[in-house]
Amino acid sequence: MTIFDAIIQAIIQGLTEFLPVSSSGHLKLYQTITGQSVEEGTFLLVILHLGTLVAVCIAFRETIWALLKEFFVMVKDIFTGKFKWKTMNPERRMLVMLFISLVLLVPFYLIKDVFENVSLPVLGLCFLFTSVVLFLASRIRNTKKTAGDITVKDAVVIGLFQCAALFPGVSRSGSTISGGLFSGLEKETAVRYSFVLGIPAILGGCLVELKDALEGTIQVNFGAAAIGFVVAAIVGVLAIKLVQWLIRSDNFIVFSIYTFAVAVFTLGYWAIFAR
Repeated sequence: MTIFDAIIQAIIQGLTEFLPVSSSGHLKLYQTITGQSVEEGTFLLVILHLGTLVAVCIAFRETIWALLKEFFVMVKDIFTGKFKWKTMNPERRMLVMLFISLVLLVPFYLIKDVFENVSLPVLGLCFLFTSVVLFLASRIRNTKKTAGDITVKDAVVIGLFQCAALFPGVSRSGSTISGGLFSGLEKETAVRYSFVLGIPAILGGCLVELKDALEGTIQVNFGAAAIGFVVAAIVGVLAIKLVQWLIRSDNFIVFSIYTFAVAVFTLGYWAIFAR
């Protein structure tokens, strides 16, 4: 793995982690075409994901800080008997619903091997699934729910969409934002909920993958990996800003068109070169 290769993959990761087009799918496609080993690709993927987590923390620092403060207040209320479901403020309600969405992911991590190392035709079909979901979400109008209006049903729907994103080619951000829009969340709330939900989910996955990668017998270019981490973080912040602007301006459908094109390319590449 060269520095140039790490930078290219960092740009791909930084853009596609937050643009609803599937970062894992794009990186798998890139690594397949360039012939990168599975072990080295997995290690770099972990580092790049950590870089994009930093981007989320920067872009949504106010929301994250408010949720952290509310978490400790909520724990205190639980132990003092003051916690009441019906009187939760918006921050507490969002925190509880994020937890519900996240818990749904736990059973699927126990069988995570099922979602890894998919074939190119399956990858192409996953891109196609993302395209359809984004197209349907782009047709939704007049969503009005804010953080204080999120229900358990909404949290479950978004959580299940995140579970589907364990497949490479199915965008996590695209799926969860779409799940939020399908549930009636207004656009800004859907984006915020999606990206904050991704913090513990991606971090947990990174720790598992990092442990597996370090137990292997790979030689890692740590300098290249560090540069990739920084580039992924910077590009990630810019990508988040782009998503926020595009969804406000009702241009979400462009991602559906793009992922459809990637699906066609992936299936075509498999049919011509990889069969």
